[in-house]
Amino acid sequence: MDKVFISQLHVDTIIGVYDFEKESKQSLYFDIEMLSNIKPAAASDDINLALDYAKVSERVIEHTTAKPVELLETLVEQLAKIILTEFNTPQVTIKVSKPAAVAQANTVGVEITRTKAMS
Repeated sequence: MDKVFISQLHVDTIIGVYDFEKESKQSLYFDIEMLSNIKPAAASDDINLALDYAKVSERVIEHTTAKPVELLETLVEQLAKIILTEFNTPQVTIKVSKPAAVAQANTVGVEITRTKAMS
């Protein structure tokens, strides 16, 4: 399997447990890797046969900004489910970074890998 990836997708959104975090948007950065067989798209030069990273990016932005959650863990689980359900990939790895969360750290975050259930 090949990989299609999105690196450092920047989204400003409301996220956090504490009251002060719910008062203004914070920056999140997403790194997303999706397994895909790129051969059909490469052979035909047809975007319809490709795992479209632009559409995945739009969907991540849309979901992340639509309904605030408190935990990064909740958000990445929701996004993994969306990507596995709506896009043609059997596996996704999502890393989300929240640079402003801990003053003494460059960034903190969560990374998960999820696989589509085979029926």
